[in-house]
Amino acid sequence: MTPEFVVSFAKEAIILTILLSAPMLMLGLIVGFIIAIFQAVTQVQEMTLMFVPKIVAVFMGLLLASPWMLDEIVTFTRRLIENIPLYIK
Repeated sequence: MTPEFVVSFAKEAIILTILLSAPMLMLGLIVGFIIAIFQAVTQVQEMTLMFVPKIVAVFMGLLLASPWMLDEIVTFTRRLIENIPLYIK
């Protein structure tokens, strides 16, 4: 195993992690921004108004994106396992 291989493998794993977390993070960001605007306009400063919709949006995003996420993880793992003979040379 060369240092270049280890760096490229780590880079690929980090990119996969970012891609898998992006749908939930973006939904949380969008819902949080909309609720923050609503709170600023109405001057309602209730903390649960911020957290409950964000949790629901992230959960719904997880449910909707889970087939794609599972496919990406399985593809990455399958490629990793299939290439083990190449890695140990």
